[in-house]
Amino acid sequence: MSPLFYILISTFCISLIALIGAFALFLKEKLLDRLLLVLVSFSAGALIGGAFLHLLPEAVEMVGEEKSVTVFLYAILGFVVFYILENFIKWHHHHQKAHPEIMPFSYLVLVSDAVHNFIDGIIIAASFVVAWPVGVVTALAVALHEIPQEIGDFGILVYGGFKKTKALLLNFVSASTVILGGVAGFFLAESIGQSIVFLLPFAAGNFIYIASSDLIPEIKKKAAVPESLLYFLIFALGISLMFVIKLIGE
Repeated sequence: MSPLFYILISTFCISLIALIGAFALFLKEKLLDRLLLVLVSFSAGALIGGAFLHLLPEAVEMVGEEKSVTVFLYAILGFVVFYILENFIKWHHHHQKAHPEIMPFSYLVLVSDAVHNFIDGIIIAASFVVAWPVGVVTALAVALHEIPQEIGDFGILVYGGFKKTKALLLNFVSASTVILGGVAGFFLAESIGQSIVFLLPFAAGNFIYIASSDLIPEIKKKAAVPESLLYFLIFALGISLMFVIKLIGE
């Protein structure tokens, strides 16, 4: 069969992981409210771990040590772009008075996740073009990475003001860009070359900005002092899971 068939099947299955948040639809509001900061803490750790343990090292490895400065410049660019984007969203909310109950970082999470999943699709496509066993291994690694991230993203969207059903739908739409990335990666396999290198650190900069500028301060603001240790441990758990996935991948 054509590699495109395997690419479409694997990326579609990975996009379905976004629906894992459906379990929250059956939880009572009070219980869900208690779990939201846990999910936000976990997601913050997963974003930091994904950026520093997966995306940046992968980009440095692809370009080589001598060009590593360029990788970090693109990470800074990703950070700055999202800083500007968040302030634009805040300005828009202030002047348009549209959905003021939705926190701006909710939209950033959707954009960042869409970019990240598109990159994942390109990586999966490139792997299947090389050989289908390599593609299968890569797709499984991406799926393992997506499970904790999608759970955390859903929690962030609900915490940010979206209704549970809308958060689930938007999270799925954002995750579906992995399919577009897979198709684009297949048809541009020869010409895309080094372009993906610069998407990886850019996405890493997005992750670092959202975690450090929005999620962690939100946890510090809401959590009482005795609970801070618990949320820190959950944050560390998110980082640790990304580290374990890194070790498994190697």
